[in-house]
Amino acid sequence: MSFKEWMEVELGEVILFNPRENLKKGSIAKKIGMDKLEPFSRKIQGFEETEFKSGTKFRNGDTLLARITPCLENGKTAQVRILDKNEVGFGSTEFIVLREKENKTVNDFIYYLSISKEFRNIAIKSMTGTSGRQRAQKDVLEKTVIRLPLIEEQKAIANILSTLDEKIETNNQINKKLEEMAQTIFKHWFVDFEFPNEEGKPYKSIGGEMVESEMGMIPKGWEVGSLCDLVKEIVTGKTPSTKKEENYGTIYPFITIPDMHGNIFVIKTERYLSETGNKSQIKKLIPKNSIMVSCIATVGLVSINLSSAHTNQQINSIVLKKDEDLYYFYEYLKLMNEKLRAIGSTGSTTLNVNKREFEKIKYIYPTTKVMKKFYGVIKSNFEMVKQRQLENDVLINTRDTLLPKLMSGEIRVPLE
Repeated sequence: MSFKEWMEVELGEVILFNPRENLKKGSIAKKIGMDKLEPFSRKIQGFEETEFKSGTKFRNGDTLLARITPCLENGKTAQVRILDKNEVGFGSTEFIVLREKENKTVNDFIYYLSISKEFRNIAIKSMTGTSGRQRAQKDVLEKTVIRLPLIEEQKAIANILSTLDEKIETNNQINKKLEEMAQTIFKHWFVDFEFPNEEGKPYKSIGGEMVESEMGMIPKGWEVGSLCDLVKEIVTGKTPSTKKEENYGTIYPFITIPDMHGNIFVIKTERYLSETGNKSQIKKLIPKNSIMVSCIATVGLVSINLSSAHTNQQINSIVLKKDEDLYYFYEYLKLMNEKLRAIGSTGSTTLNVNKREFEKIKYIYPTTKVMKKFYGVIKSNFEMVKQRQLENDVLINTRDTLLPKLMSGEIRVPLE
């Protein structure tokens, strides 16, 4: 195969930008909001059926490209796959919709083109507008010149990348089910108090003794305490000076809120600190298997670190006294989302749960025997989640390595 087969074209010649669709005002249709797009994920996380008043319109197969800051920079680009055949949906006016042109492009190839580094850089550089409201310019994208493979090679390229994405999505679905199972068990044991007694029967249902506490009736032998009394330490993170390049390197993960999104375990981070950066952060290094909770702006995300790490100041981290406390406090803190948001609502437009308020929150704490039994029951779920997250990390690296090479023609796909 010769690279000469690839045509030099303007994107507007081979891709439909914001294609026209008929959707009557006042009609009920599926709406995809910006919040339904996850950073660097093809899959759309749901929709709502509501009245159409205005917005971009699209069909299955179309790519939705967030055009506004910071959504574009954060990688909010997805492919529509939640509509029925011939159904038209609508969404945010801050989407640019991309669709194939017959005999020139295919939708799956367009999606991978839109998440390529080269395309993203052009889109980001085209942004204009006031600070905080900058938007990518459709006309700049339409005039962008690329080298485009023929249809059959587009399909082959998209098939390779789609196979990797489908495996990633399957792992994510399995992990979601495993986490739901863990949450169900936690609630059964520690909210309904139906943990198995000595005979393996549900404690509360068979008349297990309950006693009064400041948090209501709890099983005899359990205690209520502030978070700071039940754990070893609570650490509020800190950001080393970004003006000193020597603070950053490749040794210590530096965890920020975007690293936590959608992840039980933080596998990798956007930035790392050097030994110099680590030493500049006195008593801020958190050990492996600490529980991190986002407490400023985006409040209530909960994740576990897999190695010693630092976090920024938006995150409070819980260092535990005992290994078997890990998944108990993880699940408990997940249930505390609404309470944390309420504590953080202080009248300011930005939610903020300060350390003093965070460490004073009251928790129910079971007996050591019950805690160890719960850890033994639940540990395998989290180990399976961890393994699939690690596998996804390899798959994502493979996809992201292949993507620019396939899109540039550096690697050619054999055609039958």
